[in-house]
Amino acid sequence: MSKGPGPEPGPGLDPGLDPGPNPEPARHSDPADPGPGAPGGLFAWLRGRCLGRGAAVDPARDTFGAMTGLYGAIQPADSVSLSTRTHGAVFNLEYSPDGSVLTVACEQTEVLLFDPISSKHIKTLSEAHEDCVNNIRFLDNRLFATCSDDTTIALWDLRKLNTKVCTLHGHTSWVKNIEYDTNTRLLVTSGFDGNVIIWDTNRCTEDGCPHKKFFHTRFLMRMRLTPDCSKMLISTSSGYLLILHDLDLNKSLEVGSYPILRARRTTSSSDITSSGSSGPRAVGSPCHQNNSGPLSEKTLSRPSQREGGSPRNSLEVLTPEVPGERDRGNCITSLQLHPKGWATLLRCSSNTDDQEWTCVYEFQEGAPVRPVSPRCSLRLTHCIEEANVGRGYIKELCFSPDGRMISSPHGFGIRLLGFDAHCSELVDCLPREASPLREIRSLYSHNDVVLTTKFSPTHCQIASGCLSGRVSLYQPKF
Repeated sequence: MSKGPGPEPGPGLDPGLDPGPNPEPARHSDPADPGPGAPGGLFAWLRGRCLGRGAAVDPARDTFGAMTGLYGAIQPADSVSLSTRTHGAVFNLEYSPDGSVLTVACEQTEVLLFDPISSKHIKTLSEAHEDCVNNIRFLDNRLFATCSDDTTIALWDLRKLNTKVCTLHGHTSWVKNIEYDTNTRLLVTSGFDGNVIIWDTNRCTEDGCPHKKFFHTRFLMRMRLTPDCSKMLISTSSGYLLILHDLDLNKSLEVGSYPILRARRTTSSSDITSSGSSGPRAVGSPCHQNNSGPLSEKTLSRPSQREGGSPRNSLEVLTPEVPGERDRGNCITSLQLHPKGWATLLRCSSNTDDQEWTCVYEFQEGAPVRPVSPRCSLRLTHCIEEANVGRGYIKELCFSPDGRMISSPHGFGIRLLGFDAHCSELVDCLPREASPLREIRSLYSHNDVVLTTKFSPTHCQIASGCLSGRVSLYQPKF
C-alpha cells in the first residue's frame, strides 16, 4: 500500500471520513508566528510541538488521514476466514512488528501462524503449551513469547518453529499478560497468582532466563507498560487501577511498604481524593496492607511527590469512573494504552455482568489541587456502552497504530470507534466533559461472540477472532 495520501477519495471511501491531506491552511509555518488560531501564543505553540500536537511535527498525519478513509471503506464481505477445527476459541491476536506474520493464541494449547497478506496458513504449533494459550508478544520481527494457563511462558523463533527457544517457569497460576521493554530487553509477565515477574532475556539460555518478582497485588487482571516504559498500569477484577510512576524495572518493590490508598472514582472534572472504607470496594484493597495503622497526611501525599523528584516506582491507586456504575462495583477486564502514551483504554463490566463499557482516560500531569490530596492521573474523556454478550469471557480491544481509532469486539462482530466523526487525534478533540465515542463502522462476519481484535501495524487491515475459533481479516473494498 502506498504510504502517500491519495489526491481524491476512491469510490468506496466513506464520504464522512477525510482520506486526504488536512484541508485546513498550514499553520505555524513561521516559528515566530504561532498563528492567529493558537491560544497562548508562541510558548503554547512550542509546548504543543514538544507534546507532538502540532501538524508541523507530525507529517504522517496526512497519511493516517488517508488510512482512516480506507478503514471506513472496509466491508464485511471482504473478510477472509482463517480457521481449523481443532484449536478452540481464539483468545488473542498479535502481528509481528513488520506486519508479515499474524499469530493466534488458541484455547486448545495451539498457536496458529498466518501470512496476513496472502491469508495463507504458515504453521500450527499444536502443543505450544499444555493448557490454554492466553497472550502472544513479539520481542522483534523474529522472536516472540507466549503465555498459558499451564503457568509457563515460552519463547519462540520464527526461523526455527519446531522447538521452543526456552520455557520460563516462575508463576504459580495462569499467566495472562506479556509486555516487553525494548530498551532493557526485559520481559514482563503477569498472572492470576497476582505476581508481576521480570525476565532478563539478555541472559537467556535453553534452561530459561534469570527472573525476579517485581510486584504483587490481589485480583490482578491485566498489566501494561506505556510506550516509553515510564509507567506500569495494572487493572484488577475488583475495579482498581494501579499506576506505577517513574518506572524502574530493575528495582523490585516491597509491596508491604506501600500503605493502602483509598480513592474515590475518577471524574471528568475533579481530582481524586482519599476516602474512608465505603462503597463497593470497602471489603478489600488490591495491595497487601502493612500494620502501620491509619494513613497519615504525609503518607497520603506520597504519590503526588513525583512532580518534585519523588522516588522511582511511586504507586497510585485509582477507581476509574465508569458510566452507569457509580453506585456499584465493576471489573476491569481489558486494558490497553494509546500508542503515543496519551491515554488508556479500558473494557469494564459490572459485577452483575448486566452492563459493559469501553472507556478512554487521558493521562494528566501536574501538581495536586490540595497538598493532602494525590493528583488523579486519569480523566475520563470518552465512553460507549457495549453489547454485553458472551458474559464471562474477556473481550480484548485495541487502538489503531496511529491512535485515532479503536477496534472493539461487539457481539458477533467488531465496531470501529473514533473520538469524533472525522477520526481526529485525541489531543485535537479533547472534550471538557466525558463524551460518547463515535461509531465509524460495524463489521459482522462471525457466527459466535468475538473475543479479540487487532489492527495490523503496517497495512490497512484488521483481524478478529471469536469463541468458535474463526479468525477473520478485513481489508478495504476497491
